[in-house]
Amino acid sequence: MKYIVTLSRIIVGILFIISGFIKLNDPVGFSFKLEEYFSPGVLDLDFLMPYALGISIFVVILEVLLGIMLLIGFRVRITVWSLLLMIIFFTFLTFYSAYFNKVTDCGCFGDAIKLTPWESFTKDVVLLVLIVVLFLGVKYIGSPFGDGSKRLIVGLSLLVSAIFAYYVLNHLPALDFRPYKIGANIEEGMSVPEDAPVAIFDYSWKFNVNGEEKVVVTNGDYPAVDGEFIGVETKEIQKGYEPPIHDFTIEMDGEDMAASLLQEPKLVMVIAYDMAKSNYRAFAEIKEVTDKAMKNGYKVIGMSASGKDYTQKLKKEYQLGFDFYFTDETTLKTIVRSNPGVLVLEKGTIIQKVHYNDLEDLKFE
Repeated sequence: MKYIVTLSRIIVGILFIISGFIKLNDPVGFSFKLEEYFSPGVLDLDFLMPYALGISIFVVILEVLLGIMLLIGFRVRITVWSLLLMIIFFTFLTFYSAYFNKVTDCGCFGDAIKLTPWESFTKDVVLLVLIVVLFLGVKYIGSPFGDGSKRLIVGLSLLVSAIFAYYVLNHLPALDFRPYKIGANIEEGMSVPEDAPVAIFDYSWKFNVNGEEKVVVTNGDYPAVDGEFIGVETKEIQKGYEPPIHDFTIEMDGEDMAASLLQEPKLVMVIAYDMAKSNYRAFAEIKEVTDKAMKNGYKVIGMSASGKDYTQKLKKEYQLGFDFYFTDETTLKTIVRSNPGVLVLEKGTIIQKVHYNDLEDLKFE
Protein backbone atom coordinates (compact mmCIF):
# COMPACT_ATOMS: atom_id res chain seq x y z
CA MET A 1 0.00 0.00 0.00
CA LYS A 2 2.86 2.35 0.81
CA TYR A 3 4.35 1.97 -2.68
CA ILE A 4 0.94 2.39 -4.35
CA VAL A 5 0.33 5.58 -2.35
CA THR A 6 3.78 6.92 -3.24
CA LEU A 7 3.25 6.28 -6.96
CA SER A 8 -0.22 7.85 -6.82
CA ARG A 9 1.19 10.84 -4.97
CA ILE A 10 3.87 11.46 -7.60
CA ILE A 11 1.45 11.10 -10.54
CA VAL A 12 -1.27 13.30 -9.02
CA GLY A 13 1.16 15.95 -7.79
CA ILE A 14 2.97 16.29 -11.12
CA LEU A 15 -0.26 16.31 -13.16
CA PHE A 16 -1.81 19.02 -10.98
CA ILE A 17 1.33 21.17 -11.24
CA ILE A 18 1.54 20.76 -15.04
CA SER A 19 -2.17 21.34 -15.56
CA GLY A 20 -2.18 24.35 -13.25
CA PHE A 21 0.95 25.90 -14.74
CA ILE A 22 -0.31 25.57 -18.33
CA LYS A 23 -3.53 27.36 -17.38
CA LEU A 24 -1.61 29.86 -15.23
CA ASN A 25 0.36 30.72 -18.37
CA ASP A 26 -2.96 31.80 -19.94
CA PRO A 27 -5.53 32.63 -17.23
CA VAL A 28 -7.49 34.82 -19.64
CA GLY A 29 -7.98 31.84 -21.95
CA PHE A 30 -9.14 29.70 -19.02
CA SER A 31 -11.57 32.44 -17.99
CA PHE A 32 -13.10 32.29 -21.49
CA LYS A 33 -13.59 28.55 -20.96
CA LEU A 34 -15.25 29.20 -17.59
CA GLU A 35 -17.59 31.68 -19.27
CA GLU A 36 -18.65 28.86 -21.59
CA TYR A 37 -19.53 26.71 -18.59
CA PHE A 38 -21.36 29.59 -16.87
CA SER A 39 -23.41 30.44 -19.98
CA PRO A 40 -27.21 29.87 -20.08
CA GLY A 41 -26.86 26.96 -22.50
CA VAL A 42 -24.60 24.99 -20.15
CA LEU A 43 -24.73 25.45 -16.33
CA ASP A 44 -26.82 28.64 -16.49
CA LEU A 45 -24.72 30.47 -13.88
CA ASP A 46 -24.90 33.86 -15.55
CA PHE A 47 -24.22 35.73 -12.29
CA LEU A 48 -20.68 34.28 -12.21
CA MET A 49 -19.74 35.68 -15.64
CA PRO A 50 -18.21 38.94 -14.29
CA TYR A 51 -16.02 36.94 -11.91
CA ALA A 52 -14.71 34.42 -14.45
CA LEU A 53 -11.19 35.87 -14.58
CA GLY A 54 -10.87 36.06 -10.79
CA ILE A 55 -12.13 32.49 -10.41
CA SER A 56 -9.73 31.41 -13.16
CA ILE A 57 -6.69 32.86 -11.37
CA PHE A 58 -7.75 31.41 -8.00
CA VAL A 59 -8.36 27.91 -9.40
CA VAL A 60 -5.12 27.63 -11.37
CA ILE A 61 -2.93 28.91 -8.53
CA LEU A 62 -4.70 26.54 -6.13
CA GLU A 63 -4.10 23.69 -8.58
CA VAL A 64 -0.36 24.39 -8.66
CA LEU A 65 -0.12 24.79 -4.88
CA LEU A 66 -2.03 21.58 -4.16
CA GLY A 67 0.32 19.66 -6.44
CA ILE A 68 3.36 21.09 -4.66
CA MET A 69 1.84 20.57 -1.19
CA LEU A 70 1.13 16.93 -2.01
CA LEU A 71 4.68 16.28 -3.25
CA ILE A 72 6.38 17.88 -0.22
CA GLY A 73 3.84 16.49 2.29
CA PHE A 74 2.52 19.81 3.62
CA ARG A 75 -0.80 19.80 5.53
CA VAL A 76 -1.46 16.34 4.11
CA ARG A 77 -5.06 15.80 5.22
CA ILE A 78 -6.21 19.25 4.11
CA THR A 79 -4.35 18.79 0.81
CA VAL A 80 -5.87 15.36 0.08
CA TRP A 81 -9.37 16.54 1.02
CA SER A 82 -8.97 19.59 -1.25
CA LEU A 83 -7.73 17.42 -4.11
CA LEU A 84 -10.65 15.02 -3.64
CA LEU A 85 -13.27 17.78 -3.66
CA MET A 86 -11.66 19.47 -6.65
CA ILE A 87 -11.45 16.28 -8.73
CA ILE A 88 -15.05 15.33 -7.87
CA PHE A 89 -16.16 18.72 -9.18
CA PHE A 90 -13.98 18.45 -12.31
CA THR A 91 -15.23 14.91 -12.97
CA PHE A 92 -18.84 16.07 -12.78
CA LEU A 93 -18.03 18.97 -15.10
CA THR A 94 -16.28 16.85 -17.74
CA PHE A 95 -18.99 14.16 -17.60
CA TYR A 96 -21.67 16.83 -18.07
CA SER A 97 -19.75 18.29 -21.03
CA ALA A 98 -19.20 14.88 -22.62
CA TYR A 99 -22.67 13.42 -22.07
CA PHE A 100 -24.62 16.50 -23.12
CA ASN A 101 -21.98 17.65 -25.65
CA LYS A 102 -22.07 21.17 -24.23
CA VAL A 103 -18.41 22.23 -24.10
CA THR A 104 -16.28 20.45 -26.68
CA ASP A 105 -12.96 21.21 -24.94
CA CYS A 106 -12.74 21.36 -21.16
CA GLY A 107 -9.56 23.45 -21.21
CA CYS A 108 -7.89 21.11 -18.69
CA PHE A 109 -4.48 21.68 -20.27
CA GLY A 110 -5.27 24.97 -22.00
CA ASP A 111 -4.28 25.06 -25.66
CA ALA A 112 -1.19 22.91 -25.07
CA ILE A 113 -2.99 19.54 -25.07
CA LYS A 114 -6.43 19.30 -26.65
CA LEU A 115 -8.67 16.60 -25.19
CA THR A 116 -12.12 15.51 -26.34
CA PRO A 117 -14.86 15.66 -23.67
CA TRP A 118 -14.75 11.89 -23.13
CA GLU A 119 -10.94 11.91 -22.95
CA SER A 120 -11.15 14.65 -20.31
CA PHE A 121 -13.71 12.65 -18.34
CA THR A 122 -11.55 9.50 -18.53
CA LYS A 123 -8.52 11.48 -17.33
CA ASP A 124 -10.52 12.80 -14.36
CA VAL A 125 -11.81 9.32 -13.47
CA VAL A 126 -8.22 8.03 -13.38
CA LEU A 127 -7.19 10.97 -11.19
CA LEU A 128 -10.21 10.39 -8.95
CA VAL A 129 -9.15 6.76 -8.39
CA LEU A 130 -5.58 7.83 -7.59
CA ILE A 131 -6.77 10.52 -5.15
CA VAL A 132 -9.09 8.01 -3.44
CA VAL A 133 -5.99 5.83 -2.98
CA LEU A 134 -4.26 8.82 -1.37
CA PHE A 135 -7.31 9.43 0.81
CA LEU A 136 -7.33 5.83 2.06
CA GLY A 137 -3.56 5.69 2.51
CA VAL A 138 -3.01 9.19 3.89
CA LYS A 139 -0.94 7.82 6.80
CA TYR A 140 1.72 6.68 4.31
CA ILE A 141 2.28 10.22 2.99
CA GLY A 142 5.43 11.46 4.71
CA SER A 143 7.90 14.24 4.01
CA PRO A 144 11.69 14.65 4.01
CA PHE A 145 11.25 18.36 4.81
CA GLY A 146 10.81 20.10 8.14
CA ASP A 147 7.80 22.28 8.90
CA GLY A 148 9.73 25.50 8.29
CA SER A 149 11.07 24.31 4.94
CA LYS A 150 7.61 23.22 3.80
CA ARG A 151 6.08 26.59 4.70
CA LEU A 152 8.89 28.35 2.85
CA ILE A 153 8.39 26.21 -0.30
CA VAL A 154 4.62 26.77 -0.31
CA GLY A 155 5.03 30.49 0.38
CA LEU A 156 7.57 30.92 -2.42
CA SER A 157 5.38 28.88 -4.77
CA LEU A 158 2.43 31.15 -4.02
CA LEU A 159 4.55 34.27 -4.54
CA VAL A 160 6.03 33.03 -7.84
CA SER A 161 2.58 31.97 -9.09
CA ALA A 162 1.08 35.35 -8.21
CA ILE A 163 3.93 37.25 -9.92
CA PHE A 164 3.69 35.04 -13.01
CA ALA A 165 -0.10 35.53 -13.16
CA TYR A 166 0.34 39.30 -12.87
CA TYR A 167 2.90 39.28 -15.68
CA VAL A 168 0.85 37.28 -18.21
CA LEU A 169 -2.29 39.27 -17.42
CA ASN A 170 -0.53 42.55 -18.16
CA HIS A 171 1.39 41.29 -21.17
CA LEU A 172 0.76 38.05 -23.09
CA PRO A 173 1.18 34.34 -22.26
CA ALA A 174 4.86 33.47 -21.86
CA LEU A 175 4.29 30.34 -23.97
CA ASP A 176 1.90 30.57 -26.91
CA PHE A 177 0.33 27.22 -27.84
CA ARG A 178 -2.27 28.68 -30.19
CA PRO A 179 -2.20 28.51 -34.01
CA TYR A 180 -1.71 32.30 -34.12
CA LYS A 181 1.68 32.34 -32.41
CA ILE A 182 4.56 34.45 -33.72
CA GLY A 183 6.05 32.79 -36.79
CA ALA A 184 2.81 31.08 -37.82
CA ASN A 185 1.34 31.67 -41.26
CA ILE A 186 -2.43 32.06 -41.14
CA GLU A 187 -3.08 30.81 -44.69
CA GLU A 188 -0.97 27.72 -44.09
CA GLY A 189 -2.90 27.14 -40.86
CA MET A 190 -6.14 27.12 -42.84
CA SER A 191 -4.94 24.72 -45.54
CA VAL A 192 -5.97 21.06 -45.70
CA PRO A 193 -3.37 18.50 -46.91
CA GLU A 194 -4.36 16.52 -50.00
CA ASP A 195 -4.08 13.21 -48.16
CA ALA A 196 -5.92 14.43 -45.06
CA PRO A 197 -8.61 12.06 -43.73
CA VAL A 198 -12.16 13.10 -44.52
CA ALA A 199 -15.12 12.78 -42.22
CA ILE A 200 -17.21 9.66 -42.70
CA PHE A 201 -20.87 9.56 -41.71
CA ASP A 202 -23.49 6.86 -41.43
CA TYR A 203 -26.87 7.96 -42.81
CA SER A 204 -29.86 6.15 -41.33
CA TRP A 205 -32.73 6.53 -43.79
CA LYS A 206 -36.22 5.86 -42.47
CA PHE A 207 -39.03 4.68 -44.73
CA ASN A 208 -42.62 3.56 -44.30
CA VAL A 209 -42.88 0.27 -46.19
CA ASN A 210 -46.34 -1.32 -46.17
CA GLY A 211 -47.18 0.28 -42.84
CA GLU A 212 -43.91 -0.69 -41.14
CA GLU A 213 -40.89 1.48 -40.46
CA LYS A 214 -37.75 0.37 -42.26
CA VAL A 215 -34.26 1.79 -41.63
CA VAL A 216 -31.53 1.57 -44.27
CA VAL A 217 -27.97 2.67 -43.39
CA THR A 218 -25.64 4.05 -46.10
CA ASN A 219 -22.56 6.30 -46.25
CA GLY A 220 -24.53 9.02 -47.98
CA ASP A 221 -26.19 7.55 -51.06
CA TYR A 222 -29.96 7.71 -51.16
CA PRO A 223 -31.15 4.07 -50.95
CA ALA A 224 -33.43 2.47 -53.49
CA VAL A 225 -36.39 1.60 -51.27
CA ASP A 226 -39.97 1.16 -52.43
CA GLY A 227 -41.67 3.08 -49.65
CA GLU A 228 -42.55 6.50 -48.23
CA PHE A 229 -39.53 8.51 -47.02
CA ILE A 230 -39.86 9.59 -43.36
CA GLY A 231 -36.52 11.14 -42.46
CA VAL A 232 -32.76 10.66 -42.10
CA GLU A 233 -30.32 10.76 -39.18
CA THR A 234 -26.56 11.17 -39.50
CA LYS A 235 -23.81 9.91 -37.22
CA GLU A 236 -20.11 10.69 -37.58
CA ILE A 237 -18.13 7.44 -37.42
CA GLN A 238 -14.75 8.89 -38.43
CA LYS A 239 -13.64 12.43 -37.71
CA GLY A 240 -12.08 14.24 -40.62
CA TYR A 241 -9.02 16.48 -40.56
CA GLU A 242 -9.67 19.93 -39.14
CA PRO A 243 -7.00 22.55 -39.87
CA PRO A 244 -5.62 24.46 -36.85
CA ILE A 245 -7.24 27.64 -38.21
CA HIS A 246 -10.73 26.98 -39.56
CA ASP A 247 -12.84 30.00 -38.69
CA PHE A 248 -10.77 33.00 -39.78
CA THR A 249 -12.46 35.73 -41.83
CA ILE A 250 -12.00 39.47 -42.27
CA GLU A 251 -15.36 40.79 -43.43
CA MET A 252 -16.41 44.16 -44.78
CA ASP A 253 -20.08 44.61 -45.76
CA GLY A 254 -20.56 40.84 -45.81
CA GLU A 255 -17.55 40.16 -48.07
CA ASP A 256 -14.58 38.14 -46.79
CA MET A 257 -11.40 40.10 -47.54
CA ALA A 258 -9.02 37.71 -45.76
CA ALA A 259 -7.43 36.21 -48.90
CA SER A 260 -6.32 39.58 -50.29
CA LEU A 261 -5.34 41.14 -46.96
CA LEU A 262 -3.15 38.17 -46.04
CA GLN A 263 -1.10 38.84 -49.17
CA GLU A 264 -0.11 42.30 -47.92
CA PRO A 265 3.68 42.52 -47.44
CA LYS A 266 3.20 44.94 -44.54
CA LEU A 267 0.01 44.56 -42.52
CA VAL A 268 -0.91 45.75 -39.04
CA MET A 269 -3.99 44.32 -37.30
CA VAL A 270 -5.54 46.19 -34.37
CA ILE A 271 -7.74 43.65 -32.62
CA ALA A 272 -10.51 44.51 -30.16
CA TYR A 273 -12.83 41.53 -29.81
CA ASP A 274 -15.45 43.45 -27.80
CA MET A 275 -15.23 47.21 -27.69
CA ALA A 276 -17.61 47.39 -24.77
CA LYS A 277 -14.89 45.65 -22.72
CA SER A 278 -11.84 47.28 -24.34
CA ASN A 279 -9.29 49.38 -22.51
CA TYR A 280 -10.09 52.70 -24.18
CA ARG A 281 -7.04 54.49 -22.82
CA ALA A 282 -4.87 52.24 -25.01
CA PHE A 283 -6.38 53.67 -28.23
CA ALA A 284 -4.60 56.99 -27.77
CA GLU A 285 -1.26 55.17 -28.03
CA ILE A 286 -2.63 52.92 -30.78
CA LYS A 287 -3.36 56.10 -32.74
CA GLU A 288 0.34 57.10 -32.49
CA VAL A 289 1.58 53.60 -33.28
CA THR A 290 -0.66 53.08 -36.32
CA ASP A 291 0.10 56.55 -37.72
CA LYS A 292 3.79 55.67 -37.53
CA ALA A 293 3.12 52.32 -39.23
CA MET A 294 1.22 53.96 -42.09
CA LYS A 295 4.06 56.45 -42.62
CA ASN A 296 6.36 53.44 -42.99
CA GLY A 297 4.18 51.93 -45.73
CA TYR A 298 2.09 49.53 -43.65
CA LYS A 299 -1.57 48.87 -44.30
CA VAL A 300 -3.48 49.08 -41.02
CA ILE A 301 -6.85 47.47 -40.33
CA GLY A 302 -9.00 47.07 -37.26
CA MET A 303 -10.74 43.79 -36.43
CA SER A 304 -13.68 43.51 -34.05
CA ALA A 305 -16.88 41.59 -33.40
CA SER A 306 -18.59 44.81 -32.30
CA GLY A 307 -21.10 46.57 -34.51
CA LYS A 308 -20.48 49.61 -36.69
CA ASP A 309 -21.91 51.95 -34.05
CA TYR A 310 -19.05 51.06 -31.72
CA THR A 311 -16.31 51.02 -34.35
CA GLN A 312 -17.32 54.32 -35.99
CA LYS A 313 -17.62 56.04 -32.61
CA LEU A 314 -14.16 54.81 -31.59
CA LYS A 315 -12.62 55.79 -34.92
CA LYS A 316 -14.05 59.30 -34.65
CA GLU A 317 -13.19 59.79 -30.96
CA TYR A 318 -9.52 58.83 -31.36
CA GLN A 319 -9.11 60.04 -34.97
CA LEU A 320 -7.98 56.60 -36.08
CA GLY A 321 -6.76 56.45 -39.67
CA PHE A 322 -8.00 52.96 -40.46
CA ASP A 323 -11.26 51.06 -40.86
CA PHE A 324 -12.59 48.18 -38.78
CA TYR A 325 -13.52 44.83 -40.29
CA PHE A 326 -15.77 42.20 -38.73
CA THR A 327 -14.32 38.92 -37.38
CA ASP A 328 -15.89 36.33 -35.10
CA GLU A 329 -15.40 37.12 -31.41
CA THR A 330 -14.09 33.65 -30.48
CA THR A 331 -11.50 33.86 -33.25
CA LEU A 332 -10.29 37.26 -32.06
CA LYS A 333 -10.04 36.00 -28.47
CA THR A 334 -7.91 33.14 -29.75
CA ILE A 335 -5.61 35.36 -31.82
CA VAL A 336 -4.48 37.61 -28.97
CA ARG A 337 -5.25 37.68 -25.23
CA SER A 338 -5.48 41.45 -25.13
CA ASN A 339 -8.37 43.80 -25.76
CA PRO A 340 -7.06 45.68 -27.71
CA GLY A 341 -3.97 43.95 -29.06
CA VAL A 342 -1.80 44.53 -32.12
CA LEU A 343 -0.28 42.14 -34.66
CA VAL A 344 2.22 42.80 -37.46
CA LEU A 345 2.11 40.42 -40.43
CA GLU A 346 4.17 39.84 -43.54
CA LYS A 347 2.15 38.06 -46.25
CA GLY A 348 0.07 36.22 -43.67
CA THR A 349 2.95 35.35 -41.33
CA ILE A 350 2.73 36.81 -37.83
CA ILE A 351 5.95 38.73 -37.16
CA GLN A 352 5.01 40.61 -34.00
CA LYS A 353 2.17 40.36 -31.47
CA VAL A 354 1.81 42.61 -28.43
CA HIS A 355 -0.47 43.44 -25.53
CA TYR A 356 -1.68 47.04 -25.33
CA ASN A 357 0.78 47.53 -22.45
CA ASP A 358 3.69 46.72 -24.80
CA LEU A 359 2.87 48.90 -27.82
CA GLU A 360 6.26 50.61 -27.52
CA ASP A 361 7.91 47.26 -28.42
CA LEU A 362 6.49 47.36 -31.96
CA LYS A 363 9.01 47.93 -34.72
CA PHE A 364 8.13 49.09 -38.23
CA GLU A 365 10.85 48.73 -40.84
